[in-house]
Amino acid sequence: MIRVLLVDDQLLVRAGFRLVVDSQPDLTVVGEAGDGRAAVAEALRLRPDVVVMDVRMPMMDGIEATRRIIALPDPPKVVVLTTYDLDEHALAAIRAGASGFLLKDGAPEDMLAALRTVHAGDAVIAPSTTRRLLDTLAPATDPAAVRAVATLTDRERDVLVAMARGYSNAEIAERLVVSTGTVKTHVGRILAKLGARDRVQAVVTAYEAGLIRPGR
Repeated sequence: MIRVLLVDDQLLVRAGFRLVVDSQPDLTVVGEAGDGRAAVAEALRLRPDVVVMDVRMPMMDGIEATRRIIALPDPPKVVVLTTYDLDEHALAAIRAGASGFLLKDGAPEDMLAALRTVHAGDAVIAPSTTRRLLDTLAPATDPAAVRAVATLTDRERDVLVAMARGYSNAEIAERLVVSTGTVKTHVGRILAKLGARDRVQAVVTAYEAGLIRPGR
């Protein structure tokens, strides 16, 4: 059973998400919070597996709350909610340690799939949202990111570029004509070399290093 904490300052939004999550046999809502400060306290008290985090909230916003939750011992995964797919706050939350983000007006099936994905140790990277956000908000080249990417082999760089374009392991394997297991090995090595928590963090580093440029 995947234990979920819902964080949003709108009660009706939380109620809707609860209905969707609790309708699934492998998911359950263990708590709710209406602001970032309460979210941190509830994450510490309830020890959920996944936190669904709104960005704009009173008392403490979702970015700072995400940063504090990720700093907890054995922290849960955090999936950030955003109203728009080009939301600079969502990128800031990802940098704070979130494993991805969802649109509030997305399909319920997308949210359920995202919860299962991050719980399994992967990250939520949707080509139609994350890639567009990064393309629009990609920062100037970061020397630290450049040095980190320089430690990758040519094949690892190919895999990282494919990850940044939103391809799954199976799709990367097909494009590079290798097995899915080989891709998983490359992904693990990429995360280790970049010091990234998950695929989202690795993709951010790829953009910061200039490996991927806006519009490409």
